[in-house]
Amino acid sequence: MAEETLNTSRRGLLGASLIGALAAGAFAGRAQAAEWTAGEAANVKVVNDFLHAIKPKDMSGQLAFLAPDVTYRMTETSPQDKGYDAILQRLKPYLDNAEKIEFEVLATYAAGPIVINHRIDRFTSSVRPLTFEGVGVFFLKNGKIQDWTDYTIRAALANQFPGG
Repeated sequence: MAEETLNTSRRGLLGASLIGALAAGAFAGRAQAAEWTAGEAANVKVVNDFLHAIKPKDMSGQLAFLAPDVTYRMTETSPQDKGYDAILQRLKPYLDNAEKIEFEVLATYAAGPIVINHRIDRFTSSVRPLTFEGVGVFFLKNGKIQDWTDYTIRAALANQFPGG
């Protein structure tokens, strides 16, 4: 009887230890990063304001957040566009056909001049609707977005990205 109790106790201890280790591992990846510095918080604000400035048929509100020689990649497989005019041309089909544009930011990370956001972009359109889940990586310099690349997680019309 004592041996049975000992085996049961060992199994219980082993099981509890395994569950504890799994739980610790699951939550370890969710640990919060350090608080942002004032510069990082300012960079996050620039990116958030930039995303909220976009309007259907009009990107002029966003230009104020971009460096004149900004570079942009619509997806990880798209060619890089450089400067306002090239970026406007790349985004024009989506902006011109959209009745509504919404950026839902799911998570934001900042490290020095880099801001990363996980978001869902929705372009409501009867002509070219698009729902894009991705990660945007922004590099900021002197308070302006110098480089911007979006990485695709899921896109409803991924095969319709120009150059993608």
